[in-house]
Amino acid sequence: MTREADLSSSREGLLKHGAATLSCDSLDNYRSSSELDLDELELLEGQTSPRPRGEWSPSKRKKDNGKENEHKRAQKAKRKRGWLRSKTCWVVSAILLGGLLVLMGGFKMFVYKKPQPMDGLSPPWYPSPKGGTYLQWQKSYLMAATLVSKMSLVEKVNVTTGTGWASDLCVGNTAGAFDAGFPPLCLQDGPLGIRFADHATAWPAGITVGATWNKDLMYKRGRGLGLEHRLKGVNVMLGPAMGPLGRMPGGGRNWEGFGSDPVLQGIAAAQTIRGIQDEGVIATAKHYIANEQEHFRQAGEWELPHAISSNIDDRTLHELYLWPFADSIRVGVGSVMCSYNMVNSSSACSNSKLLNGVLKDELGFQGFVQSDWLAQRSGVASALAGLDMTMPGDGLIWADGQSLWGPRLTEAVLNGSVPIERINDMALRTVAVWYQLGQDNQTLFPIPLEGNPRPNFSSWTNDKMGHLHESTDDDTMVVVNNFTDVQGDGKNFHGRLAQEIAAEGTVLVKNGDNILPLSPSGGPEHTRDRRRAKYNVGVFGEDAGPNPKGPNACADRSCNDFTLASGWGSGAVEFPFLTPPIEALESTFDLDQVQITQVLTNDLPDDWSAVHGTQDLCIVFITSDAGEGFASWNHITDRIDLYPQKGGDDLVKKVAASCANTIVIVHAVGAVILERWIDLPNVKAVVLANLPGEESGNALADVLFGRVDASGRLPYTVGKSLSDYGPGGKIMAKPNGVAPQQDFNEGLLIDYRHFDANSITPRYEFGFGLSYTTFTFSDLKLKTLKPKTPLPSPRPNATVLPPTFSTLIPDPETAVFPAGFRKLKNYIYPYLDNSTIKHEPYPYPPGYNTAQPLSPAGGGEGGNPSLYDEHVSVSVNVTNTGKRTGKQVVQVYVSFPSDVADVSTGRKIDFPVRALRGFEKAEINATETTTVEVNLTRKDLSYWSVGRQNWVMPDGEFTVAVGASSRDLPLQGSW
Repeated sequence: MTREADLSSSREGLLKHGAATLSCDSLDNYRSSSELDLDELELLEGQTSPRPRGEWSPSKRKKDNGKENEHKRAQKAKRKRGWLRSKTCWVVSAILLGGLLVLMGGFKMFVYKKPQPMDGLSPPWYPSPKGGTYLQWQKSYLMAATLVSKMSLVEKVNVTTGTGWASDLCVGNTAGAFDAGFPPLCLQDGPLGIRFADHATAWPAGITVGATWNKDLMYKRGRGLGLEHRLKGVNVMLGPAMGPLGRMPGGGRNWEGFGSDPVLQGIAAAQTIRGIQDEGVIATAKHYIANEQEHFRQAGEWELPHAISSNIDDRTLHELYLWPFADSIRVGVGSVMCSYNMVNSSSACSNSKLLNGVLKDELGFQGFVQSDWLAQRSGVASALAGLDMTMPGDGLIWADGQSLWGPRLTEAVLNGSVPIERINDMALRTVAVWYQLGQDNQTLFPIPLEGNPRPNFSSWTNDKMGHLHESTDDDTMVVVNNFTDVQGDGKNFHGRLAQEIAAEGTVLVKNGDNILPLSPSGGPEHTRDRRRAKYNVGVFGEDAGPNPKGPNACADRSCNDFTLASGWGSGAVEFPFLTPPIEALESTFDLDQVQITQVLTNDLPDDWSAVHGTQDLCIVFITSDAGEGFASWNHITDRIDLYPQKGGDDLVKKVAASCANTIVIVHAVGAVILERWIDLPNVKAVVLANLPGEESGNALADVLFGRVDASGRLPYTVGKSLSDYGPGGKIMAKPNGVAPQQDFNEGLLIDYRHFDANSITPRYEFGFGLSYTTFTFSDLKLKTLKPKTPLPSPRPNATVLPPTFSTLIPDPETAVFPAGFRKLKNYIYPYLDNSTIKHEPYPYPPGYNTAQPLSPAGGGEGGNPSLYDEHVSVSVNVTNTGKRTGKQVVQVYVSFPSDVADVSTGRKIDFPVRALRGFEKAEINATETTTVEVNLTRKDLSYWSVGRQNWVMPDGEFTVAVGASSRDLPLQGSW
């Protein structure tokens, strides 16, 4: 890559292509040098804004599975050009919008030709650590080294560069290295199932899984996800999500993750990854890192030239946002996806400190780093900073065939800008993961053959016949959809597990007069009007009913119409079916004894009882939806407020005004403010059902009728107002500059930690949930397993050396397009048009040639192995004092010693009031007692010392509290 080419894409180091040198290796109190591409704005001014990932949706899915679409070719052309507008329209719109914004004192991007974000500081961390340094990966790396040594340069580039958006069948594709024996890879969303695929399960969302607090179900769901992806022909599953963590309760993609606590998120992510990878599919830990809101997340998506910068200190990074990624790496996750946003004013996919220093050195990550789709904002700089694979391959504009890598990476290696060692490591990491997960087993992962493509579905059409290369000029039609059913059958039908998870992730937060569980013959006896022959049940709200246009009527589920079972975006999937609550209620109630009145609308007159009759029991359904930033519904992506949508509050109040026994069901992407009606005397019960997936109604009925215990617990705090969450809990809805700056000034105090630190009483605290039985805790015991010491053991010396290769730069002739090669339009190739290579000095960032010291917190996957030594055993007896079997979550919180001074600086260290450090869920029969044990590790009992760049266990007395929620902790002990 020439210097001029990279100047149009590099952001690592403002003006001089390099991050400023620091005397400290931490991120604390620094914003990183933006690798702002000063010419990028000119590109954006001259073209339309880049399309966001996923905006180009496949053709409408149909249940006839294979009918030719009468206007298929026209639709294809429309999809290929759908994001474009006529030049005249754009000019007029730009003038009008620009004038309006200037008059409003709006975006300065229309005033200054080349606006610049903050020129901050970030420590450089070079060179990128090589993979293959741990014993558990040694065999895979040795096999990978043998294969990579056979690859030509262009084949190595093929392994690292996507072929372009919609250029092949998956949402992400690499072209492979066939001469060496390495196949193309299929990368497919996502965390809830297989995006754009047929006959696959629509699983409960991550937030619902987090609400189960059940490690076994977390693993089983991961196993189901992995199996279905493998059977569809997917190599890399783009999930699970552990970023956003949930700093802001209204974050548009919080629902893809597992909850607003790093330990809960980390355990759920690790269990999910274990399940996925036990099926041989490569899991992806995403989005790395601090991608906490959708507003302004991506350059161009919000009509701004630069993405938002999450400005975060070193300690907060380690103790909150990095924690679940460390847990994921510890269980061997194969891939990490870097995010759209900037971190401390440097693109997350070009931040050498985060990728090289933290991820690959400190956390010992052995897999490959892939970009989110179009999150790569630089060429050479991102390769040097530790990015290993660019997705989908396109550079700054969707589906234009112009990659920042591809032939540019080939040229950059040939002219010496990118060291041959770096491209070797990039390819090696990907191939090693392929071996590590057993994807060389051709029985499980057949090599794609011409005319028999893998995967067995297309992301771009629902028809049987389609194009292998949809976005190109190749009009060849082949079979692209085999309609392979991967949902299982009989007792192995995945819907059974999906229903179990959804039921266990349903949280009962209010149950006045023990109105729940219901009976098939009606509600409790005291609610019956015996003057009527039948028990009258009214069901209110459109969320109870099916969408008459089908559950997939809105592309990527980007609307809040009728029953809500998923958020929207690339994490959403096609529902093979969706059981609405009304269907399950009708099939569960004994209709010989119960009369159900359906009012499946939110538009209810005040005198509804005069129209629909008096009801013994009313069940009201309300919702709150959100999703990924490329789409919106009613101007919503992130939720700016947390109130129920579509008049939900008014609906509840109207029903409760005339119905003495009202039950409210909330389907939502996260916390919802309930204050407008929660204390009404007629509102007897409230159920937070989260996002249940395809078995929505059946799972809800399981809980409402007591077929299972109400055992879900909140994975977030439900406050009484948005302001309860503090300034850091509010979405930045208006940019504060052309490169919006979001300072994480609250540090460690998010969600329940903020409520505790500020003595704010929530409506329902983190970890809370009611059961149909009762439990008591007793006999807390703390046992020392290892004594306190301030620091972990010294970083262990490497026992395995990474593979080595020849460092000779190959002959440029080997990288030229072969004679007679047919090039497809917009398809990304690694080849050059000719062998003429310009050799110019590349402006490497300051500090590039200074080797960095290894992190003392490193030395193993997930960090120094000593961090995971168990120091304390916590055991407690839990007794079921009720009359039925139930499940209780034993939650263990740690409060750190007071008056702690940092060992390196002498400064006082502040801690949250308490922090979750472990949990176990136990099923206990009536009147029985079980002993639950949770062990605490060194890391659980340590804080991140910025000065020492290590985890430090402070001296003093720790308080260990055990109970049923973050504010129901009846037992405490000291250690």
